[in-house]
Amino acid sequence: MDAQAAALLGAGLAAIGAGLAALGVGNVFASFLEGALRNPGAADGQQGRLFIGFAAAELLGLLAFVIAVLLIFN
Repeated sequence: MDAQAAALLGAGLAAIGAGLAALGVGNVFASFLEGALRNPGAADGQQGRLFIGFAAAELLGLLAFVIAVLLIFN
C-alpha cells in the first residue's frame, strides 16, 4: 500500500469520527431533555453542563474533520 492510499484510508476513518460526533451531540441533548422533563426545577442548574457537553462533542467532530482534511491535502 502506498502512502497516498494510506492517507486516504486514514481520512475516511477520521470522517467516521465526524459522524459519531453528531450522535454524541444528540445523546447530550436527549439526556438533558429527559432529565429536564423528569425534574423541571433542576433543569436551570444543569444547563451549563449541557453546553459544556455540546461543546466537547462538537470539538471532537471538528477535530476529526481537520485531521481528515490534513490527511487528504497533505
